[in-house]
Amino acid sequence: MKPRVLQLFAAGMNCDRELRFAWESAGATVQDVHIHALIKSPELLQNADVFSIPGGFTYGDDLGAGRILALEILTHLGAALESFHESGGTIFGPCNGFQVLVKMGLLPGIPGVKASLTWNQTHRFECRWTRLILEKPLGHVLPVGSLLPAPSAHAEGQFVLEHPEDLKVLEEAGVIALRYANAQGQATTAYPDCPNGSLDGIAGLVSPSGRIVGLMPHPERNLSADHLPDRGAGDWGDGTEGIAFFRGLLAPYLAQTPAPSA
Repeated sequence: MKPRVLQLFAAGMNCDRELRFAWESAGATVQDVHIHALIKSPELLQNADVFSIPGGFTYGDDLGAGRILALEILTHLGAALESFHESGGTIFGPCNGFQVLVKMGLLPGIPGVKASLTWNQTHRFECRWTRLILEKPLGHVLPVGSLLPAPSAHAEGQFVLEHPEDLKVLEEAGVIALRYANAQGQATTAYPDCPNGSLDGIAGLVSPSGRIVGLMPHPERNLSADHLPDRGAGDWGDGTEGIAFFRGLLAPYLAQTPAPSA
């Protein structure tokens, strides 16, 4: 039995097909569910290994990117999602999905630490390829220090903390999963390698459990050398990094899949 992904759909999502293709290419089966259908049948979560929130502009990003969907999930599905996570499920969200997870408080998931994603420092939508360096807290998904090239496409991707000094708290808690990197593979806050001005170049977070993961760029848009801006010539990797990332997320559930009989 393949790992099972339950993928959310709501008004304004536009990256669901790309993310579905990434999960399927990595070895999972995907069931799409509209937010209203899931509210009526939250037990659908019980049959899933991964809950996936795609990118896009949910509800037009009115009141702030991801805020309305975050409130909708918290109000109607908060208890079901908590039970799903506590029973071993993974929750994943790129771009708008990451904004939802942060505004729900699931990321960074540290009591007393308030984080958000706000307007890029350029005050405009940024659409460009970026490099992400894997930090130790995400070492169960890909090797620490490896680079994950992924396109960024967002206007509200600047990671901020209500109290910037809480950055040390995040570091000590081990929840900083990815940082933006330059062509030399070094973490950076310099534009355009860091397209939004995020605090300390933070591009993604992982919960203390290791099973809630979110990031601003789109790894689902890098699944082969043909997707790369240089078609795999070397400056942007070889096109295997995205699939490896999704396989890493699925690894605990792939391990539970029975081997085919001879």
